[in-house]
Amino acid sequence: MKYYLIAGEASGDLHASNLMKGLKKLDGDAQFICWGGDKMQEAGGTLVEHYRNTAFMGFIEVVKNLRTIFAYIRKCKASILREKPDVLILIDYPGFNLRIAKWAASQKIKIVYYITPQVWAWHQSRVHALAKFTDLLLVILPFESAFFNKFGYRAFYVGHPLTDAIHQYKPDAQFTNLYKNKDVIALLPGSRKQEIALILPRMLEALKSSDQDILLAGAPAIPDHLYLDILEQHGMKNKVTLVRDKTYDILSIASSALVGSGTATLETALFKVPQVVCYKGHFISYQIAKRLVNIPYISLVNLIAEKEVVKELIQDQLTTENIQQELKTLALRRSEIIADYEALTQLLGNAGASDKAAGQIYQLLQES
Repeated sequence: MKYYLIAGEASGDLHASNLMKGLKKLDGDAQFICWGGDKMQEAGGTLVEHYRNTAFMGFIEVVKNLRTIFAYIRKCKASILREKPDVLILIDYPGFNLRIAKWAASQKIKIVYYITPQVWAWHQSRVHALAKFTDLLLVILPFESAFFNKFGYRAFYVGHPLTDAIHQYKPDAQFTNLYKNKDVIALLPGSRKQEIALILPRMLEALKSSDQDILLAGAPAIPDHLYLDILEQHGMKNKVTLVRDKTYDILSIASSALVGSGTATLETALFKVPQVVCYKGHFISYQIAKRLVNIPYISLVNLIAEKEVVKELIQDQLTTENIQQELKTLALRRSEIIADYEALTQLLGNAGASDKAAGQIYQLLQES
């Protein structure tokens, strides 16, 4: 069968690649056409467009790039029509994927949404469109199936695919041994250029007087020069080590972390690393989002736990002084945070999300 998958960022690329591996176990003749990244390509997908070209964060950035975004949507539609897939699998990335879902439904294409948009956080009206235009909803957070059920729609909770990714992780001993018995702080400022440019400088200013080993995890689609330019501007080029393709190795040896909001907060928690969540967006984008979002926290860790497990420094709260103060607090709260992380891990359940999701998709295709 032919599977057409669309992911728009690094985390989606990772989860889609593991889903593809799960589908291969069930369908030996599987063909994959992808909008995604390197991991999807490595899993056997034919890449139509890399997510590094299509990732725009925030209202202002999206508006500024509308012409480009609409051109990509047209290209995607043409590609789907040309490929005639048995199923279209959408992974998160709602701004793009919901438009594709509406159009694909009109073309009578079978549609699966894996890692559904966070309609419970904002745009709850979108829940109806999401259910209307899709044949199968696969959710990865424990409370999401109940949310969809509340509106009369069926959604399958398959578990969180990060548990699969971390279960498969094998440490690079050559790298981790370099930092044995050292006090390492990890910096994970995000995977998009806009957020890195706003968040990383605040992290660096807070660590200027630190005597820790500072490891900066480079995002897959971000060029080295963007990080190095920021490090040089803040006089930290010789104090910070930029590390490529080793985020899990960094987290496996880190004693603390500064993390941008998103999937990385959950990855850090699953590695049991105390963290401070750092978020800053374009002023206007943030003001609009603040009026639309209906959630008490921005980090997945706190949202799933339904309480403040980790401190979130958002927008104007993201200052040098606040970061430094919260890093000191981490040391005092370490055992409490680790206990909360353990409870969070229990909530998410065991590995196997990717295989469960693949099973649901394959069953849908067999039934049809």
